[in-house]
Amino acid sequence: MYNIIKRRYWYFALSGLVIVPGLVAMVISTMQFGTPLRLGIDFTGGTIQELRFDQPIQPGPVREVFVRLGYTDTVVQTSGDNQTAVIRSKFLDDQAKVQVQSQLRTDIGPFTERSFDAVGPSIGGEVTQAASTAVIAAAIALLVFIWFAFRKVPNPFRYGVCAIIAMIHDLLVVTGLFSLFGLLFGWEADSLFLTAVLTVIGFSVQDTIVVFDRIRENTPKRRGETYLTIVNRSLLETIVRSLSIQLTAVFVLASILMFGGATIMQFVTVLLIGMLSGTYSSLFNAVPLLVVWEQGEVGAFLRRLFRRPAQASAS
Repeated sequence: MYNIIKRRYWYFALSGLVIVPGLVAMVISTMQFGTPLRLGIDFTGGTIQELRFDQPIQPGPVREVFVRLGYTDTVVQTSGDNQTAVIRSKFLDDQAKVQVQSQLRTDIGPFTERSFDAVGPSIGGEVTQAASTAVIAAAIALLVFIWFAFRKVPNPFRYGVCAIIAMIHDLLVVTGLFSLFGLLFGWEADSLFLTAVLTVIGFSVQDTIVVFDRIRENTPKRRGETYLTIVNRSLLETIVRSLSIQLTAVFVLASILMFGGATIMQFVTVLLIGMLSGTYSSLFNAVPLLVVWEQGEVGAFLRRLFRRPAQASAS
């Protein structure tokens, strides 16, 4: 039987290599924009409009129109043919919208409005609060559910904590890489990003519970085996199922990413990264972390860590 758990610290190291660059990107983003992620109008409040001009345009002149009218934080992006402009600006009421679009027609040229979405600052604040509440509520519900469902297994509380740590791992991977993409490509977090993150949480939790449930089933059946052997056997029994589901989801998301267009590209990318991370964390973070805790390796490591400085100072 192949020993997957044996290399558990290598799995933790790989997770660290993925998470650390994202954390660095979040620190840089906080220094530049005041938040770990570049936030879209769904969170900050503002206006996003898509305009189709009759002739090719450049982002600079369009932005100058907004700057002259007092909207200095406006961001303008154009499509491949340079005729469609996506414009993000501060909140525009009906009167300001008419003023801005009239000036654009005068200075730039005629256009057709394809979409116009405005979110007030108060609504943006409510979305931010709702997102935080949803994540916290999911973590509490997960802990209570696993503690109750695994109450006949020794130390059921540890199963819930390990599942939450795996969930936090996935959140850090997704938000960290999205923050990095925000610095590199100007990506902004919006309501679709929140939807993708909550979907990733659900996927990660589901996969983790499946593996934990197999450990719960095998524990009374194989009383003569060590805990590490039981866990390793349970992983091998569920890994094919997890990877099969993962590959199916990856193929579908990759197809949507290639042919779905730019509108949903960020949403699908977050889902793709999150599902890859969710499968990895369920198999190679949550379960090995449970083994480390059950084996008392954390305490032993801390004792060795703090004993060495004490011995050095004594000598």
